[in-house]
Amino acid sequence: MEPVLETQDMIRRFEEFFQREYYSLILEQIRKGQKVLVVDFPKLAINDPDLAEYLLEQPEEAIKGAELALESFDAKGFTTRFIKLPDSSRVMIRNLRSSHLERFLLVEGVVRQKSDVRPQVTSAVFECPSCGHELRVLQLDTKFKEPSKCTCGRKDRFRLLSKELVDAQALTLEEAPEQLEGGEQPKRIRCFLKNDLVSSMSEKKTNPGNRIIVHGIMKEVPVTLRAGGQSTTFDIMLDANSVQTVVEDFTEIVISEEEEAQIKELSKDPKLSAKLVDSVAPGIYGHEKIKEALILQLFGGIRKKRDDGVVTRGDMHVLLVGDPGAAKSQMLKRMSVVAPKARYVTGKTTSGAGMSATVVKDEFLQGWSLEAGALVLANKGHCMIDELDKMTKEDTWAMHEALEQQTVSISKANIQATLSCETSVLAAANPKWGRFDPYDTIGNQINLPTTLINRFDLIFPIKDVPDPKNDERMAHFILELHKNKIVTPSIESALLRKYIAYARQHITPILSDEAVSELQDYFIKMRSQAGASRAIPISARQLEGLVRMSEASAKLRLDKRVTIKDARRAIELLDFCLRQVAFDEKTGTIDIDRIATEIPASQRNKIVLVKEIVIELERTTNKKELSIEEVYKVGQQKGLTQTELDEIIEKLKRSGDIFEPKRGVISRV
Repeated sequence: MEPVLETQDMIRRFEEFFQREYYSLILEQIRKGQKVLVVDFPKLAINDPDLAEYLLEQPEEAIKGAELALESFDAKGFTTRFIKLPDSSRVMIRNLRSSHLERFLLVEGVVRQKSDVRPQVTSAVFECPSCGHELRVLQLDTKFKEPSKCTCGRKDRFRLLSKELVDAQALTLEEAPEQLEGGEQPKRIRCFLKNDLVSSMSEKKTNPGNRIIVHGIMKEVPVTLRAGGQSTTFDIMLDANSVQTVVEDFTEIVISEEEEAQIKELSKDPKLSAKLVDSVAPGIYGHEKIKEALILQLFGGIRKKRDDGVVTRGDMHVLLVGDPGAAKSQMLKRMSVVAPKARYVTGKTTSGAGMSATVVKDEFLQGWSLEAGALVLANKGHCMIDELDKMTKEDTWAMHEALEQQTVSISKANIQATLSCETSVLAAANPKWGRFDPYDTIGNQINLPTTLINRFDLIFPIKDVPDPKNDERMAHFILELHKNKIVTPSIESALLRKYIAYARQHITPILSDEAVSELQDYFIKMRSQAGASRAIPISARQLEGLVRMSEASAKLRLDKRVTIKDARRAIELLDFCLRQVAFDEKTGTIDIDRIATEIPASQRNKIVLVKEIVIELERTTNKKELSIEEVYKVGQQKGLTQTELDEIIEKLKRSGDIFEPKRGVISRV
């Protein structure tokens, strides 16, 4: 049975409670000019259990009573916001039913959509033209209401004198992925925010992608049919009383003094690097280099904004391309647990709009609103993309801007917006034919757009090659894991998250002269290897990647300076990747074009050679149309095989440089 309290008795009880627990805070808020009092529900429950129960059952009356009680402290126009409701009031969005209507509830979820802040009428004062009587009408529905009739009997054409407006905003709250089971689809609910909940400070809490807890009163919303009448089914909405963010972002993680001392102690450990690598994925055998790269990715480099407005990203992107069963997905899943804020998506079921952002019709406050995709939702966090090669080429184009510029620009249905997505991407893909071909180069087998591949700082090919000694160790490791079920990382996941958050919050290392010199020497040495082959071993993009990795290595030790040791670690990792992915066996050099462009330098040089042969033959024979046999003859003298010549002539035809006017004859365009 619902508790019953007389209004005066309820106000008196609230006055006593505020006098006892919140008197100094009320005075402080009055002094600051902030008309909000945040009340802890557990305190109310200890002081007055009946009043606390009444608040849960009759929230509108209780909150109004609390605000009237505050007037006795000269706190006029104050709003009371209640937090920390008991678990009995916590309801999953999918479990909301008609029995919850007009009850005080606690709902947790992820913000998916957010409308603009707009003024809304709460009450309006009308004047009766017949008798001059003033009538106040509360505006609780979506439709503006006029008085039904006056005391003098008049029923229409009342004059509007004044109206009270508040700022209002609608949110769409969606269930968090880990709360779901099996094939359940995440359910959504609309939340209605008013007054200080939509102030500029509070608005940051409710950005799309943020995980929040909403304390509010569940209300029904009438649904109007197209025919004009009212539907028998009602929609539901949560009228928010207070909003709290669930800590996810590394900038919001609070670290106590004891934890800070523990973190600083850990940073002095001589075996820190090995311990961190061991803690990344303790349930996966081997792959030390990849684990080291993943640790550096968690710490990240420094985001730099120069005076000219150009921003250099600090987030590292890592791509794992490997044979089936090489534990790629396991690594991604483990990283989504360790990272302070993470989103996990898989390629085949993801569209370009789902990755970046899309515009949807807002049924609640009319108009259009933005709905953020995975990369934007993971802002200041990590996005794990599995099966990247299964995404269509058109959908992967949506990621280009997000990976390098770290923004998502959208221009649709009169919305022009640029969303921030400072996100580190860890992606996994399979080779073109499902498994690596040992007789072909790795660069040829990565089935992804070259422009996308080029944006990854590190690319790791993972080959599953039989090796008796290694296989024995791996089998022993996996079987022991199944037998014991317990994997103890060197550093616990909770402490590891706090360590990463602390480093990202407080450490901004600066490059030392020795580190700059080391990176510069490596870059120049690599570039000078090209020689006559005209291959580009390394580009400026890789140099920026080296800087990011060096900074992450310094952050790992909580060091304010990037030392030569950090630079060497970055060089070692990049060199490890380049030697596997971009090594050109024919010339014996590293050629970044093997993965960064469609055509490697050695192939490009042959194309140039064939073009030169065609021009030379035109000049010597004085003919526009040349026999293919003549081109074969000169090409073979210059060391090209007939197969290579056929391939190059076909490529030149496709690119529109030459055409075939009749069979066996070619001509330059």
